[in-house]
Amino acid sequence: MLAKEDAFELDHEARLVKAVYVYEAPVRLWHWVNALCITVLAITGYLIARPLPSLGGEASEHFMMGYIRFAHFSAAWIFAVAWIGRIYWAIVGNEHARQLFILPIFNLQWWYEVWFELKWYMFLVREPKKYTGHNPMAHLFMFLFFTIGAFYMICTGFALYGEGLGADSWASTMFGWVISAVGGNSMQVHSWHHMGLWVTVIFVLLHVYAAIREDIMSRQSLISTMISGWRMFKD
Repeated sequence: MLAKEDAFELDHEARLVKAVYVYEAPVRLWHWVNALCITVLAITGYLIARPLPSLGGEASEHFMMGYIRFAHFSAAWIFAVAWIGRIYWAIVGNEHARQLFILPIFNLQWWYEVWFELKWYMFLVREPKKYTGHNPMAHLFMFLFFTIGAFYMICTGFALYGEGLGADSWASTMFGWVISAVGGNSMQVHSWHHMGLWVTVIFVLLHVYAAIREDIMSRQSLISTMISGWRMFKD
């Protein structure tokens, strides 16, 4: 239901449009900072795993991989700090800010809604349902990626970072257990972290597709909502 104090109605070209304020400014800022960080992390992470071909001239004249690693580490720091800030805002923000970190897994109706949304994305139902926040299927995937997935990438990434800093570093002290958990084989952690890159790429592609598709087919705004904070419902 749309709260009266949160919604307004206007008549535009004989259509009824309802708008609800959903995403507060810190959530929207986090979303776009995340988008930038993930882009930088994906590109630089790929280049770290598959370095550039040899460059001409003296090796001392080049620091290309150093710049790439610096960009990767900088984006990782921003991503991690923003993730911690997002947890804080889930506590103090509105109900939609908390949605990312809580799944109603014991609610059978919620699982039914997830199944319905899956059928909607597969073009098996004719009309979508409307939600003020994330629909249940988006809710599930956002939790898996941004709650569990982000924690996984932060832990594996800083474990590898700590290995480079040394055994006495803060990163090794806090995250060295990740490498120890696989028998001290850091190359395995490298592989898992790199696998996370491709999971991230697939998620981003699906996320962009779903956002554009929903904007067009479900007659409710998604992309503009993450800019203005207002979700528009047409008809």
